Order: sequence, then structure tokens, then C-alpha cells
Amino acid sequence: MYQNHFKFWPSRLTTSLDIPQTTLYENLEMTAKKYPDKPAFYYYGGYLTYEKVLKQVYGLAGYLEQKLNVKPEEPVLLFMQNSPQFFIAYYAILRARGMVVPINPMSTSEELSFYVKDCSIQTAIIGQELIEQVDPLLDSTSLDHVIVATYSDYIGSITDTEGIPKEVLADKIPLTREFYSVWSSVLEAGFQPSTYQGKPDEKVVLPYTSGTTGQPKGCIHTNETVQANTIGAFHWGNVTSNSVSLVTLPLFHVTGMVHSMHTPVYAGATMVIMTRWNRDSALQFIQKYRCTHWVIISTMVVDFLANPAVDDYDISSLLSISGGGAPLPEAVGEKLYELTGLYYVEGYGLSETISQTHFNPPDRPKLQCLGVPSFDVDARIVDTSTLKELNTGKIGEIVVHGPQVFKGYYNREDENEKVFIEIDGKTFFRTGDIGRVDEEGYFFIVDRLKRMINASGYKVWPTEVESLLYKHPAIQQACVVGIPDERRGESVKAFIILNEEYKEKVSEDEIMEWSKQQMSAYKYPRVIEFTDSFPTTSSGKILWRKLQEKEWKKVKGAKS
Repeated sequence: MYQNHFKFWPSRLTTSLDIPQTTLYENLEMTAKKYPDKPAFYYYGGYLTYEKVLKQVYGLAGYLEQKLNVKPEEPVLLFMQNSPQFFIAYYAILRARGMVVPINPMSTSEELSFYVKDCSIQTAIIGQELIEQVDPLLDSTSLDHVIVATYSDYIGSITDTEGIPKEVLADKIPLTREFYSVWSSVLEAGFQPSTYQGKPDEKVVLPYTSGTTGQPKGCIHTNETVQANTIGAFHWGNVTSNSVSLVTLPLFHVTGMVHSMHTPVYAGATMVIMTRWNRDSALQFIQKYRCTHWVIISTMVVDFLANPAVDDYDISSLLSISGGGAPLPEAVGEKLYELTGLYYVEGYGLSETISQTHFNPPDRPKLQCLGVPSFDVDARIVDTSTLKELNTGKIGEIVVHGPQVFKGYYNREDENEKVFIEIDGKTFFRTGDIGRVDEEGYFFIVDRLKRMINASGYKVWPTEVESLLYKHPAIQQACVVGIPDERRGESVKAFIILNEEYKEKVSEDEIMEWSKQQMSAYKYPRVIEFTDSFPTTSSGKILWRKLQEKEWKKVKGAKS
């Protein structure tokens, strides 16, 4: 186990943390007792205190348990954008002792169908703008009841709607099928949950990730695994009951979930929730609510700093800016420091570890660096073939052992056997990321083990995109690669060989427009190039890396 990094550990902070044997729901319950009249969140002019949040959580949990018969550890779909209802629904599912299945609201109906079938989900809580994606599943899957939320129920009196997403301003839409229940009616129904008996080892959340084959897999997390990172983030980030967190990362994603929701709840802090990223709104909210903590991805930092109005606002209340998902370019980090006097503190984690396994020390961060292992984490570099531990500076696969590591993939026993290994009597998770550790114990990513594309912090798997492209009748072969993108980090490019009868009859733009209807917004190819052939091995396998390297060289050549 590496220990050099302890020299740079934050002052007056222990290197180990005992995980409380209380549950995530009990964090909210305790905070509501300590700070009943304190705003739990602000949302486009509206707000709710912790006491009122707890009351709504209680009512929704009673409906889930008593009316919909949700059982302990039963998967419940949570399909909505950042909103008060996401927060309330998440904790209501916990109070009912169900298992939250948070899914990207950009998912198509076909993608959503996979998750519902994979978990045999019967109950869902969704934003009303997503009914179109959900409705077909009521006739083709196990899904049989949907609670529908309207975001405008929680906003304040607004005179200037500029920068506010249309979904937030929308009035309630009429629900005509018996499968649907209106959020407000559910809260008014008066159902009471049974006595709470949640346990530390209870399965509480199932975030989905993509494996090396591109097929999504649910990562089983318990109260205990999530508490490990919630408490860790609380101490590492110096979060207090007077902290104000700007919520811009999606809450369905583990980083936003832990750092922008669970940690503020544990601390008794206040959240300022944004449904959609908007750089002008972010500036306004930081100034208005005196935000202190902001967890953000690098693409948002770039956009935020590019705002010509950034100097017109007082953002001096910010005490911490941190994030992960993609490295922050050094020049951008320097510009951020010049503006705020704050270093961008990068971290590293995965869905399998419910966010962080590594943090950069706040007072000694390194840019484009994963950081050092978090509390009680043993991280090592191993040879990808022999799985033997490698020395400092050597490049290999990052493996991690720690209290936040998941309990395995849901219904994927074959995958579980592949991703866990034993070293020195400990069980380590194979991250699939290639990296190295320097002499001071800081970890760096060098490459991806497979072909994953990192577009604005979202993981895009070329195999999945290719399989969807093959549904177009004009496409004979497709090869998807990641190409450099100054704003998104990487973008998706598809090389396509057309069927003979479609040559000169279909355009790249037509394929791109078709793709937008087949897959999530972050997945579809932003660039398409028709070609007559692909480089292949002697056995006929496409040499995707050659195509990708050619694209990266092209960009480097254009800059030089």
C-alpha cells in the first residue's frame, strides 16, 4: 500500500474514517431535526425547508410502500432532471427501503426499456417531460405504475424567465392513462410508511455503468458504501452546515449524487439546484445565494470562464471548486485561479465506487491528476496481463480496495468474476483504467483500457453506438472513435461504409439527423465520414486505433 501521499494529506485530518452504522435516510432525518427551518434547497426563486422536505419524503414513501407495495431492496426507477422532486423522490425511495435506479434523462425509450427489463422494474418516478419515453414501456415491460412530477410546482414567483429551462416553467400536462399518478396528489393522499428498519448493508442504489462491451451494468451499492463517500466528501471538502452548494452536475450521476446532494444533506447545508447548465444562471446564483461549494466538470469550467459577464458578478463567496470526469486543461486551471484564487481540485472515481476513490489535496493539487487515494483506500498499479503489482512510475491498470467499492453487478455473476482480484489477502476492483503513480503517491490516468470516449464527462462506448448505427439500411459497416473537442474534451466520430445502392443517395448530415433519434444526445456522432474501406488485421478485425490516431494527428497538425 502506497503511503507517500500521507505527507501531503490535509492538515488536522485523520487518514482513516469510521463509517457510521446509520443509513442515508437517517442523515436526512437527523438534519431535519437539527435544522428544521433551514432551506434545504433553492430552486428558481422557490425553496423548501428541511422540515418540509422530510414531511414530503414521508408522504411519498408511504404511498410507495402502502399503495404501490414497494418492498425492501425493490428497484424503483428515478427518471428526471435535476429538481426538488429528484431529491425528495430519492430519499422517499430510501425511506420505503426500496433501491433507487437513477437513469440519465437523455435516455431514449429503447435505452430505458433495457434498464426496466434488466431490473424487472414495476414502479417509476419521472419528470413529466419524459412521458413520451416512458409511455411505450407500460405496454411492453413490467412497468405498471408511474408517478409524474411537474417541476414548476416548486419554483417561486418569476418575472424574468431568461435562462430558465422550458421544462421548469411548464404547467402540468393532463394524464389520461390509469398507470399514471400526479406527484401533488400522491403527497396529498395521506399515506404513512411503516416503522423504519433500514440497515447499513441494505441495497439502496443501483447506478448503471457501461462495461468494456458497452452493455450497461447496474452497480449494487448499500447504505454503507454510499455513506463511506458521503462522509469522506464532507470532511475532505470542509463542508459545514453553513455551506451553500451549487448543484450543476446531474444528480443521476454518482458524482453529483454524492457531492451535490448526499453530502449537503449530511452536513445540513443548502443546495441551489439547477435543472440545466446555464453559465449566466450559475453566475447569478453564486452571487445571490453566496454559494461556497461547487462540484463541476471541466467543460462547465471552460464555458463559465468564457462568459464575458464573469467579471460583473461577485463570486468571492466560493471556497471550493472541484470535479472530475475529464482532466482540466492547465491553461484553464490557471485562468480559474486568477479569477477566484482557487485551485480546481480534481478527483477520480467510478459508478462502481459511487464517486471518489481519489482526491487531490485541496492545498496541494496537481492539474490533470487523479489525486491521492481517499480515506481507507488502497490503490495500486498492476500489470494488465499478469496482474502483478508494479513499481512507482510504471504504467498499468489501476485497482482499488476500499469501503466504497460496490457489492457487484446486478444479475451479472460472470462479470463479477472478472473484475475482482485478490492481492495480499484483500479484494481489489479492476477499474479498467490505465495509469501510473508518481513518487509522491499521486495517481495519473495514461489511457483507457478499452475504447471508451469521454464526451463532456459522459462515457460513450463505440460498440454501442456502432450497433445502433447498423440499424440504418444504408450502413454496411461503421467504426466509431473519439476525436479531440476543445469544449467537450472528446466528441464522437463515425467512419461509415455505405451499402452500394445507397452511395451518392444519402448524405452525412442525413445519417447524423437520423442518429439523433436513435440515441442519447451525448452519444450520437458529431462528425461522420464516408469511406470505402477500413484498415483491418489479417483476421478482418477493424483497426479502430489507427483511425483514431489519424484524427488526433490531424488536430495536432492543424494547431502547429
